[in-house]
Amino acid sequence: MGTLRIALAQINVTVGDIEGNAAKVKENLERARAHQAHIVLFPELALAGYPPEDLLLKPGFVAANRAALESLLPYSQGLTAVVGFADKARDLFNAAAVLHDGQLAGVYHKSLLPNYAVFDENRYFASDDTSFLFSLPLAASAVSSEVCFGVSVCEDIWYPAGPPEAQAAAGAELLLNISASPYQSGKIQSRERMLATRATDNVAIVAFCNLVGGQDELIFDGSSSVIDERGNVLARGKSFEEDFVLADINIGNVFRQRLADPRHRKDGLTHLQTCTFERVSLPATTTASTPIRLDAPHLIPPLEPVAEVYQALVLGTRDYVHKNGFSKVTMGLSGGIDSSLVAAIAVDALGAENVIGVSMPSRYSSDHSRSDAAELARQLGIRYETIAIETIYQAYLDTLADAFAGTHPNEAEENLQSRARGNILMALSNKFGWLVLTTGNKSEMAVGYATIYGDMAGGFAVIKDVPKTLVYQLCRYRNQKIGPAIPENVLVKPPSAELRPDQKDTDSLPEYDILDGILAAYIEDEYSAREIIALGHDEETVRRVIRMVDRNEYKRRQAPPGPKITSKSFGKDRRLPITNRYQAKS
Repeated sequence: MGTLRIALAQINVTVGDIEGNAAKVKENLERARAHQAHIVLFPELALAGYPPEDLLLKPGFVAANRAALESLLPYSQGLTAVVGFADKARDLFNAAAVLHDGQLAGVYHKSLLPNYAVFDENRYFASDDTSFLFSLPLAASAVSSEVCFGVSVCEDIWYPAGPPEAQAAAGAELLLNISASPYQSGKIQSRERMLATRATDNVAIVAFCNLVGGQDELIFDGSSSVIDERGNVLARGKSFEEDFVLADINIGNVFRQRLADPRHRKDGLTHLQTCTFERVSLPATTTASTPIRLDAPHLIPPLEPVAEVYQALVLGTRDYVHKNGFSKVTMGLSGGIDSSLVAAIAVDALGAENVIGVSMPSRYSSDHSRSDAAELARQLGIRYETIAIETIYQAYLDTLADAFAGTHPNEAEENLQSRARGNILMALSNKFGWLVLTTGNKSEMAVGYATIYGDMAGGFAVIKDVPKTLVYQLCRYRNQKIGPAIPENVLVKPPSAELRPDQKDTDSLPEYDILDGILAAYIEDEYSAREIIALGHDEETVRRVIRMVDRNEYKRRQAPPGPKITSKSFGKDRRLPITNRYQAKS
């Protein structure tokens, strides 16, 4: 049987940039033709961008993305392409268009709509159970043959009994899935295992094309793949980068494997009784021949876990800055671990020439904090400014002296320093057009150890979803694998906000290795206090941490967006009411 060449165009699109997205699709259609691909896949909603959210409610948006789809037809001459778009038919659908040799051969509508975690597709789209099977002619020497394939969109393939299973039972040897599957730590590996399971269970080859890029809080990792009927990965794309993945497959192996595994026949009888398929025979194209053999498989090795998170943060930062029209960023450099990591990520995302670090010392800033910040800036090669806040801080204290008379100094006076720094950074942003990056980590955001309108002031919170213990791991990874940047003293000194004499984070919080364990159990795993205590944590500490998390929801709601890298981030991933009197009894 002839060789079938599949191309996966793993592209980075921008929500709402329909014209620019269509241009990327056209460019990759030409690329697929040049590489003798028979079929090329593009991500879910590639023309609209994912997720388009309420843009789908705007008059003209869906029509514009449909017009862009029509403009692609001439570019599909000589091949078959599967392109994601929003389709207006009897309702609105998350759709995959099958373009073939300059014609629109069919439109598949997503069947299983995710409506959990960060997903909200039931708000916009209707589900559809209309099914297609496509037959594409191939040629092998003098013997003609064809491949039968089915198309699905993202969530459809995550369920064992989803549309791909019915397609395979009805005869599809090749299952094509276009996706916008967002990243979280560990998901790349678990998703690939799931796809391998679908391939082996259905005795079919699976081709999965995933979106890459950052969109507000979401990061799409790409990591597109082709997996054969035995669960072997034939091709794998890069993670967190655009990529063009080619794979040659032998459909005849599917037939032979199915002969050896007769269980598939029984599955077919069940599905044929419940599913009706419209069968589309695609005419032969000029590429219906055996292409020149690939030199080597396109098989990118997976990243290590910490490297994976670091590259995700770099991509999320770069895309948020650039897609929102900024070129330069600024941030406060305290000489601490968090601002050091944010500065390093910003440099790797945007280039040192586009990052401005600002030291804003007060009367409580230690000498080592100032020198550590300066050394960080020197090693990263970024512009470094010093704007002391002592005069501003004293002016605040003098102005509030009468109002504060008769009270003891507390967090109110301490936080004036943080708010002065926030005002300075926002003034620089207004004057020069720099986007302010905030530097708070997930551990601090969880328990409210952050100053609203102070260190929370800014446009993008780079490490908002990164626990403090992971901050240290990321810093060491940056120094060891990419290049020295973060001074050793920053890595070993006790963390401190330096808002009062000899202050340490542990004055207000448990040690971070303890705190992060409690937070992960409570926020990400939804454990109760009793269940967390049963893990071996001190009861008083657990209950204190939970109270801190619960009462600071109002702060987190006012924080800037930041990239999601854990299974449950603050933002659209975790939606608790601010006004809330519920207290668990255990």
